Amino acid sequence: MEINKFIDSTLLRPDATADEVTRLCHEAARYGFAAVCVNSSHTRLVSGLLSGSGVKTCVVVGFPLGASLTAVKVFEAERAMDEGAQELDMVMNIGAFKSGDTVLALDDIKAVVERCAGRALVKVILECSLLTNNEKARSCEMAVTAGADFVKTSTGFSTGGATVEDVRLLARTAKGRVKVKASGGIKDLETALAMIDAGADRLGTSNGAAIAKQAGQSSS
Repeated sequence: MEINKFIDSTLLRPDATADEVTRLCHEAARYGFAAVCVNSSHTRLVSGLLSGSGVKTCVVVGFPLGASLTAVKVFEAERAMDEGAQELDMVMNIGAFKSGDTVLALDDIKAVVERCAGRALVKVILECSLLTNNEKARSCEMAVTAGADFVKTSTGFSTGGATVEDVRLLARTAKGRVKVKASGGIKDLETALAMIDAGADRLGTSNGAAIAKQAGQSSS
């Protein structure tokens, strides 16, 4: 298994500098990672650096709380795509969902997915650490209904990251209708392989190079 192709190399710290982002992009291109995932202010820099590399530019939307107005998420998605984003990781409206307002929560995702159609993949961050197992399954179904491409376990900024149990639950619920991205706390090869074994199709991690080296997969 070529684990490099599972990795979304991630840098979402608020104090991330342009130099750090640049180094991450060069590293991702050398290792052939799936994507580099950053905040939207770095979109143009990342898309320029990754041009022609085969590594996708991934940008977060409504991050990390998911509580932005839908129109704001749509605008953020549009601007990111205009500046070169090919994948968008959007945080669902967790508060609306937990309040029982599934119409708002569903329409929020749909609005972004519809605006991105034909231009970018959409991964919906469910923030599993804030949900019951029943809510995880229902929110996964909601993402399927909205036409998303992936569900994602976590932002990495809440009360917990990815767990094998959550990945397995989402994969079992999705049944191949959407893919699953595990993110948050994936720091070594053992954890990465456990997530893939549980059903993860992508891994969001800030330790991509270390994991690739542990797997014995060298940079090109």
